[in-house]
Amino acid sequence: MDTFNAANEIQDLQYFGEFGGVNPSISDSSTYTFLSAKTMFDTFEGNADGCYLYSRHSSPMNLYLSQALAKMENTEAANVTASGMGAITSVLMEVCKAGDHIISSRTIYGGTYAFLKNFLPSFDIKTTFVDISNFEFIENSIQPNTKVIYCETVSNPLLEVADLKKLSEICKKHNLQLIVDNTFSPLSVSPQLLGADVVIHSLTKFINGSSDTVGGVYCGTQEFINDTKNVNTGACMLLGPTMDSMRSASILKNLRTLHIRMKQHSYNAMYLAERFEKDGLKVSYPGLPSHKDHELMKSMMNKEYGFGGLLTLDAGTTEKANELMELMQQENLGYLAVSLGFYKTLFSCSGSSTSSEIPEEERSAMGISDGLIRFSIGLDHDIERTYRKMKECMKKTGVLNHETISIY
Repeated sequence: MDTFNAANEIQDLQYFGEFGGVNPSISDSSTYTFLSAKTMFDTFEGNADGCYLYSRHSSPMNLYLSQALAKMENTEAANVTASGMGAITSVLMEVCKAGDHIISSRTIYGGTYAFLKNFLPSFDIKTTFVDISNFEFIENSIQPNTKVIYCETVSNPLLEVADLKKLSEICKKHNLQLIVDNTFSPLSVSPQLLGADVVIHSLTKFINGSSDTVGGVYCGTQEFINDTKNVNTGACMLLGPTMDSMRSASILKNLRTLHIRMKQHSYNAMYLAERFEKDGLKVSYPGLPSHKDHELMKSMMNKEYGFGGLLTLDAGTTEKANELMELMQQENLGYLAVSLGFYKTLFSCSGSSTSSEIPEEERSAMGISDGLIRFSIGLDHDIERTYRKMKECMKKTGVLNHETISIY
């Protein structure tokens, strides 16, 4: 991983504003003028470089952000969308047609699961959900009409790590596309270097980092990006999940500090995970040697950015989880809210929030327990103080009792 530094790639991009500003100028227009009718025709056909026709097709700021994200993921091109789901749905509808088959990790974001399980079958696109670490079962699940293996680098909410190199080998062997949602691990993992064909992010999360907008991106070859934007057949062009130029500008500015933020998110999450584990709590974090995918994550990651800002803690029951989260919010330790990547810690009970689209019996089979709390650890300056205050909350709610406390 030493030969590619995603943060350097982003910082090496240089955009001047129209009047020499250090930030590129925002084109606040939905449509664009032409000096000649022929240029308009050529632009519509995709044959007029540097010209813009209509903002659903493209806009200057969306292209700036897309270029930066392509650099970050080491792909030829990228395209930004109005939400993470806009990116996921556009990519899958582009790659798969009626009669096709998808193999997906069973532990994925609830919205993605619902799209695959409930929405796509009406288009005669079926999905087989698998344990993404069971390679024999994955290969046995491949059908003549299989087009895609879909997974998350670090899964939502169980923080299972996908072996992208091995999955890429399977895809190449069977002529499949490996599509990877890398939302939980920007900079930490570079899926394209491990064999992914398309890399997706919800920009809403770590990349934007300020919980003030939703957005998405998919990164791949120039040919694939062009296909998705084709005015006659492109899934993204015709489904229309267009990002607003103002939002693109805001995300591009925040992207410049991503490398600093990810290091702090990871540092704080590791600090808390280690201490929670020593206290005898049931905590899961890829940075802990006790995590089943710890060594795999180490082998894939760009070490300077750490193991990410997400950890889970099992409070036992939904009631205990809710009591703890409400008290932590009352003590100003974070917010009881979905999403992740904010400067402040966010926590939610996954079974009743971000994974609620998954039926209860299937959540149980996956290992998403009723009391599972997903923490998106913030950028706290004094993480030791945060730990002490969280520990007091856990004692008061009975999540941490005298029997579970070990010497620290």
